[in-house]
Amino acid sequence: MCYNISAETNPYALEELLEAKYEDYSDWDPFHAISGFAHPRLPVLTSEDPAKIRRMTWGLIPHWAENHAKAAELKNQTLNAKSETIFEKPSFRYPILRRRCLVPVTGFYEWQSVNGKKFPYFIYSKNKKPFVLAGIYDNWVDTDTGEILQGFSILTTEANPMMARIHNSKQRMPLILPHEKQKAWISANAGRLELESLMQVFDETEMDSHTVSKLVTQHANVPEAKDPFDYPELGLMLF
Repeated sequence: MCYNISAETNPYALEELLEAKYEDYSDWDPFHAISGFAHPRLPVLTSEDPAKIRRMTWGLIPHWAENHAKAAELKNQTLNAKSETIFEKPSFRYPILRRRCLVPVTGFYEWQSVNGKKFPYFIYSKNKKPFVLAGIYDNWVDTDTGEILQGFSILTTEANPMMARIHNSKQRMPLILPHEKQKAWISANAGRLELESLMQVFDETEMDSHTVSKLVTQHANVPEAKDPFDYPELGLMLF
């Protein structure tokens, strides 16, 4: 699954990447290594407002959640949405058809399991440029205040060969959208068949990776979290 990401791109670069205007330049923080369970507010571009980049909380709260307790429970369970079952799951079947978004990132983290030990990897675009993940979101009305809270989920697919080697326990990866598919993903006119055609496993030849230190495991949101780090014992375990 995809629970840890890097999103360091500044608002001006995001505007170029997504061909949209950033809503508030003062409302930006670089995330070097952040967990979805911290529910960070990340930049997204939505199908409802495809001209404006805004920040939204990672963790979808379905519009039907009846109270705060249920909302808090659900947003920890909806960080990811499996593309294979997204049209059937109660939390996702409404937003996949009506509320989709683009989530720009600079990379994500996954762990490789070898002989009972886990080793963290940073995965990124081969050209080292930011790229876009497919997301869905929903609007939940706070039952106490009437405030509308928006939260998103990141879609996942089967792993490509590179990701299957790294994320070898689950063999999943986020749904990465190449540039030519991004506008179609947030098109208000997209139906199920078109959306399913966009849910393709991303080409491993366009990706790269390296092992990193345990800073990401410690939830240290620092630039060094994604720096290459060698584990001599990993080579011995693999060969």
